[in-house]
Amino acid sequence: MKFTLSLAMCPLTELTELTRTAEECGFSSVALPDSLFYSEHVSADYPYTADGSRMWDADTPWADPLVTTAALGAATERIRFYTSVLKLGPRNPVLLARQLASVAVLTGDRFGLGVGVGWAPEEFEWCGAPFERRGARVDESIEIIRRILRGGMVEYHGEHFDFGKLQMSPAPDRAMPIYVGGHSKPALRRAARVGDGWASAMMGIDELRSTIGTLSELRREYGNTGPFEIQAVCVDRFGRDGYREQADIGVTDAITVPWMLEGYGFHAPLRDKQDSIRRFADEVVSAF
Repeated sequence: MKFTLSLAMCPLTELTELTRTAEECGFSSVALPDSLFYSEHVSADYPYTADGSRMWDADTPWADPLVTTAALGAATERIRFYTSVLKLGPRNPVLLARQLASVAVLTGDRFGLGVGVGWAPEEFEWCGAPFERRGARVDESIEIIRRILRGGMVEYHGEHFDFGKLQMSPAPDRAMPIYVGGHSKPALRRAARVGDGWASAMMGIDELRSTIGTLSELRREYGNTGPFEIQAVCVDRFGRDGYREQADIGVTDAITVPWMLEGYGFHAPLRDKQDSIRRFADEVVSAF
């Protein structure tokens, strides 16, 4: 079991110190969220709350996760970073591959790409991408990113993207892991088919257990038997026994916000957040 610190909704001025504290305390990774913008009106429900409402507002702080990774990578030595999750549907995969290669090289291959399709039609349309057939576009995007990051000349001729031979240098020394997020059946199939792991949003232990079982069945269906990360945000099992139970059902990477577990809230002072990280490390991380 590994432990990842989520930096969702933290003031940008705190990110470096929180990441350094997590590294000192033995966390494996930092998870960086993605939000392109806050639209005043949105024409779809947010899929991960009961009433479809967003958990943030127009003033909630966000930073581009790849820019953030480059900055935090320069301020740390060992801790890894991944997006949880980057909205791939509205983005151009060729431009994104340029950014990903740069981040991978600058951090010494300490970066993993967590991706989701995206849920808000406005994010697609206002960034110049069609909302229709978004799943198929994302499938092509993942393939394009993998090909470009392997290095050498690459060309692609698909339904949604088409380009001649190109090369981006330098390429990462190691293959960048791609973790696929989403709870829908198409998302789970995508994770099982092409992902190096799956990333959950907020889930209870029973739903997690069922979903992990489904992923195992789908991976067998696709003939995939190699290592596979399960990155989980479990909302009803905490403490040493709770995380052991998560590990027992197949969670390999627990995403957590220690100060939220202690009731501090998103707006807690930086010192309180750091103290929460240290207490969590002493009580939980050290046991694993």
